Amino acid sequence: MAFVIVSPCIDEKAADCVETCPVDCIHEGEDQYYIDPDTCIDCGACEAVCPVSAIFQEDFVPDDEKSFIQKNADFFK
Repeated sequence: MAFVIVSPCIDEKAADCVETCPVDCIHEGEDQYYIDPDTCIDCGACEAVCPVSAIFQEDFVPDDEKSFIQKNADFFK
């Protein structure tokens, strides 16, 4: 998975990332948006436009947000 959406997105769902994604890999869940790890092309467009800084490259997800890596992956199972 190239990028992960973490807790600041919960209940925020501004959707700037969805509009920016060139491959439509960001999908709306019940409480936040999720990035499809099989579709993401690691372009970083979503990270740059997120108004709540909720998007990180997987390798740079803060330690206290690591559970969101699995949460994002599970959403697409």
